Amino acid sequence: MTSRTGRHFLQIPGPTNVPDRILRAIDQPTIDHRGPEFAALAKSVLAGMKRLFRTKGDVAVFPSSGTGAWEAALVNTLSPGDKVLAVETGQFASLWRVMATRLGLEVEIIPTDWRHPADAGAVEARLAADKAHAIKAVMIVQNETSTGVASDVAAIRRAIDRARHPALYLVDAISSLGAMELRQDDWGIDVAIAGSQKGLMLPPGLGFNAISAKALDASRGAKLPRAYWEWQPMIAAAETGFFPFTPATNLLFGLREAMAMLEEEGLERVFARHDRLAAATRRAVAAWGLEPLCADPAAHSSALTAVLLPAGHDADAFRRTVLERFDMSLGAGLGKVAGKVFRIGHLGWLNELMLMGTLAGIEMGLAAAGVPYRKGGVDAAMEHLAGAAGASPARVAAAR
Repeated sequence: MTSRTGRHFLQIPGPTNVPDRILRAIDQPTIDHRGPEFAALAKSVLAGMKRLFRTKGDVAVFPSSGTGAWEAALVNTLSPGDKVLAVETGQFASLWRVMATRLGLEVEIIPTDWRHPADAGAVEARLAADKAHAIKAVMIVQNETSTGVASDVAAIRRAIDRARHPALYLVDAISSLGAMELRQDDWGIDVAIAGSQKGLMLPPGLGFNAISAKALDASRGAKLPRAYWEWQPMIAAAETGFFPFTPATNLLFGLREAMAMLEEEGLERVFARHDRLAAATRRAVAAWGLEPLCADPAAHSSALTAVLLPAGHDADAFRRTVLERFDMSLGAGLGKVAGKVFRIGHLGWLNELMLMGTLAGIEMGLAAAGVPYRKGGVDAAMEHLAGAAGASPARVAAAR
């Protein structure tokens, strides 16, 4: 076994690095999940999650991955045979579609080339043509983790409204919550879905549904089978600070600390930091002479960047070289871009120096793996970060 010194660089787009503060918060004795100390903890984290989702509605917290939260959103709002409209912007949108099909829903797909975001105009046109309102829900992934393409969730809400269509609006915010702007109530999202292992900086194990009044009303008549994923018992128990089943107690300690960290920094500054680090990453990619998978500059993700390697070069072999030589993990290409791209996670607990170490490892890895590139990516990113140092969130957002 090769001996390693220093910390492993985990630069995949999730699970992300877990801050020491959160590790210390999780690392304490488990408490009675029926006792008053736990009730105070649960009420605190539920209130914090409402602030993070920017909602006044209910939030359900499941001991699950984001995949479980996907299923909870579907089974609580829909019935067997219901038609849903989905935009396939990447591998995770595809997997959510597969789940919906397995649950007995009829899924109509608006395809993309995986390099562009969901087209609000296409969604509007399809809904406007649905005069009988057969489509019961629209499924959108805000930030497609497999491609680095971010869709404009607010624009799609406006498209649904222009079509005057009553479909529920379901949004996967798994890799965007805590890293990119999300406003559930303002944007008319009926169910926002998230997981703990991305922008929330926690280990995997918590899945979230933020639920609008319209979605809660739909759940009362929904006929898909559900038991563990049922919202109503969770919402009822939450009023007293408890869960209808055994919760992931120690992860909730970590969640309370994560929300404290986000609120200490301030959400606008959190989003500006992600914008700044993402822009620096893209400067590096351009300087290397490589191309991001996302082909629409307005849709670049602030959580990750997927990078295309030149034809004839295996992205997985490149990632293996980086891991073996520099002890750094980069994200793999998934689905139809497997072996063609590598993904740089720049979300969660990350700062300028951590990013510069990441980019240095990639530049050295390109040379070590024999991938044709131009030198200077690290310098380009460093120049951008030096110019952005101390910039206000408003200035950074304007320059995005």
